[in-house]
Amino acid sequence: MKKEKPTTKVCKHCKTEIPYGAKICPQCRKKQGMGMFPKVVIGLVVIGVIGSAFGGNGSDNSVDTIPSVSATEISSAEPKAETSTIEPVETQTSIAEQATARTEPSVPTEYKSALKKAKTYSDMMYMSKAGIYNQLTSEFGEQFTPEAAQYAIDNLDADWNINALEKAKTYSETMHMSKAAIYDQLISEHGEAFTESEAQYAIDNIEADWNSNALEKAKVYQDTMSMSPAAIRDQLVSEYGEKFTAEEADYAIEHLE
Repeated sequence: MKKEKPTTKVCKHCKTEIPYGAKICPQCRKKQGMGMFPKVVIGLVVIGVIGSAFGGNGSDNSVDTIPSVSATEISSAEPKAETSTIEPVETQTSIAEQATARTEPSVPTEYKSALKKAKTYSDMMYMSKAGIYNQLTSEFGEQFTPEAAQYAIDNLDADWNINALEKAKTYSETMHMSKAAIYDQLISEHGEAFTESEAQYAIDNIEADWNSNALEKAKVYQDTMSMSPAAIRDQLVSEYGEKFTAEEADYAIEHLE
């Protein structure tokens, strides 16, 4: 007697009787999944495919022998991953800070003070490099150590040509000195101690009326020392005096009152 195919089944989620072929329960709307029969069929199909792969064609049912490979051979054949130790970011930063601390030691307070004082002398008094160093180390000046003074000079941002020019302007405008006298004063070790090139830059770039300077200097000799015009002229052109040119001295004498 042929067994009749069932027309209903029980939902495995809500246990409601539903049509046998339903894939989704009309009540709880959940999928029913495959029964045991479809799963068995799929399993047999998979086994058949695997068997045909190893069986080959014709009556030869022998299976090719696959060479065995030992675990040691597999281990040696596998590429070995390169190992590298990557330090955490915090550790790398700490190492960098330590290296910086070793290469850039903290600057002593005395050195910083010397640099500030040197900047003042350069910016306010237009002193030369040598003049500032001497002032920083002098027992009658700032009394810094030679090391502190040298640090200040090495780290001072100054244009020595401009300093020499500004100093030359001061000598011309306030003391009415001649070109030659200003140059000598700029390079003198007992004066401003600029280099010859710095002093020459100042002389080449200063805007001064040397005739007027000679006249102002002549007036000083006349008013304060009551000197004669001839004596004044000699003083103006003397290499031990004012060092004006003969033309500048003549201009001064001609314009004296």
